[in-house]
Amino acid sequence: MNLKPIRIISKNSDDDDENGGEEATLLSPSSRVFHVPDFNIYIVAIMGWKVPIEIDSIKAEFQRKLLKHPRFSSLQVMDELSHDGNGEIRWVPTTVNIDDHIILPQIAHNNMDTDKLVEQYISNLSTTTIDMSKPLWDFHVLNMKTSQAEATSIFRFHHSLGDGVALMSLLLSCFRTISDPTCLPTLPPSSKGKSNLSISNIWSLIWQYLVKLWVLINLLFNTVMDVLLIAATMLVLKDSQSPFTIAHKSNRQRFIYRTVSLDDIKFIKNTTNVTINDVILGITQAAFSRYIDRNYEVEGKGKMWLERRIRCRAAVAVNLRPSLGVQAIAEMIEKNATVIQGNCFSFAIMPLNISQLEDPLDYVRKAKMSMDRKKHSLETRCIFYILQLIFKFFGIRGVTTLGRVLSHTTLMFSNVAGPLEEVSLAGHPLAFLAPTCYGHPTGLMVHACSYAKQLTFVVAVDEGLIPDPNQLGDDFVDSFMLINEAAITKSRTKVD
Repeated sequence: MNLKPIRIISKNSDDDDENGGEEATLLSPSSRVFHVPDFNIYIVAIMGWKVPIEIDSIKAEFQRKLLKHPRFSSLQVMDELSHDGNGEIRWVPTTVNIDDHIILPQIAHNNMDTDKLVEQYISNLSTTTIDMSKPLWDFHVLNMKTSQAEATSIFRFHHSLGDGVALMSLLLSCFRTISDPTCLPTLPPSSKGKSNLSISNIWSLIWQYLVKLWVLINLLFNTVMDVLLIAATMLVLKDSQSPFTIAHKSNRQRFIYRTVSLDDIKFIKNTTNVTINDVILGITQAAFSRYIDRNYEVEGKGKMWLERRIRCRAAVAVNLRPSLGVQAIAEMIEKNATVIQGNCFSFAIMPLNISQLEDPLDYVRKAKMSMDRKKHSLETRCIFYILQLIFKFFGIRGVTTLGRVLSHTTLMFSNVAGPLEEVSLAGHPLAFLAPTCYGHPTGLMVHACSYAKQLTFVVAVDEGLIPDPNQLGDDFVDSFMLINEAAITKSRTKVD
């Protein structure tokens, strides 16, 4: 297939890319953002396999399923530039040559450790982009044995194709469960709050309305304070200088992933009466605190940073659209129906507690306090609609507003639920799944992804920020173990 670089076409539709159904539809503002230089973000799904990869069977599976999705078989083509230099981008269907998207790199071993070779290859990917003369995705195959898998693949998508939740459902529609090769994987159900209020008499009814009134007042107050904090962050409020902040962002990322037991995560959750997200955030806080304490105690700075309670915040990505689910997307693809897919997310600014705590479970408790506070706020919805207004009145260049907010925080954080069962693709059983990103404005990003009975932490770090990111990866495992041991001790104390 001979495709030319971005072509110029005339406007013929004002439809948003979420609507679909048109031959050439516009990218939505949320997707268009990811073509601004400071937000040219790629999603990278690192997958370990229990057997070597047979290329032809993978190609056939993608040809039958993935290429039926319009996002994976369309070019992104720019319209004529407007007077202010901003051009619209449209989806234009094309014929896909699958061989243009399957990458089989030839890597010389030279007696090097294969784990380091794979890590180095993925790191090198962060310095590259995908040519816009073809659909913006590719699949890299590294058929070399590592300590975690018999083979490794890297599925790379441009973020304009969709957000993490949407792409996870789409990707899993190509998989089948190992226990039953005819069954699609399932994702964990969304948690929904349940009301425990009783209205057995008039007094309880009055009390119910008073509680609802207080909840409404609290919701409005928290929302106003959070929006004001976002505005202050956009203008002047920056996180404190620490080992996790960086003055100048480099063009290369390092990706470190560590896997822990999901059953143990659930045990910690049940012991402390919190959510899984609370436990994940608590482990993250403990890992960062541990890293500072160990690496800077020789210089005497670690204690100083931990005691003065540095301002360290995370921009937490939040999905605003219910997931269609793997089953629904698979059926839509089989019927050649329009798949509702795209970017519909916002973020919340979450304070992180970076300190030395005697009880490891306190990291989880403090995480719960922060998470509960954010649950009683409309911050994410407000940010989403504010950004839509900025795009409408100031164009795509208004995204610099978002860039200032994110660059003034320490890290980005995301949590994506993976399949409940062990799965396989074209007869290849999956060993682990580690999604992450590169191209974001911050120098540090943490992802957490569940798969069957395990949970993987993925740290994407700017090469100039942390000398040895593997140490930080080990700190996640060590922090998890300390918190788990504390939970076991607490559980035994209750029994006694």
